[in-house]
Amino acid sequence: MCNACKRPTSNLDRRSFLLTSASAALVAATFTPQLLHAAAQYVTLPAPTAEDTCPVCGMFVAKYPYWIATVLFKDGHADHFDGPKDFFKYLHDMKKYARGRKREQITAMGVTGYYDAKRIDAANAIYVIGSDVLGPMGHELVPLVDEAEAKEFLADHKGKRFLSFDAVKPELLTKLDNGKFE
Repeated sequence: MCNACKRPTSNLDRRSFLLTSASAALVAATFTPQLLHAAAQYVTLPAPTAEDTCPVCGMFVAKYPYWIATVLFKDGHADHFDGPKDFFKYLHDMKKYARGRKREQITAMGVTGYYDAKRIDAANAIYVIGSDVLGPMGHELVPLVDEAEAKEFLADHKGKRFLSFDAVKPELLTKLDNGKFE
């Protein structure tokens, strides 16, 4: 024992400490979900008015506050959607839905996170499909802040899988409209 500090100096105690620490780290790594995707940040976007309609389906957007998605352009104009599915349809066919506007003019995009109902950056959100949670237009992409939330949501709501922003393609949106999740 070291007289100055009153602690053991034997190698056995040090070895025990290192083994215990290594074991704790292994357990933490085993039970902690591996997050491969950065969490989506919260974004501040204009709220839809009672008169704002979805440019894709024509529904009044403000009636569905838990599903709102928004695209904000450089000139301050915002288009609002009644759910992420229509938001993605819009992005994939701006020639049809956003006449005269281009993707390069977008300064921010947000979707409403499922658990806290706050707007999150659409490009970094995780989207779950095939769950028992339906949106205003039926089967939806359910936005979540990160993979940990997505895994929790999958378990709680019988979701089929989760996707990144870039994985959402027009074919998938058509399948969602038809209740298919593969």
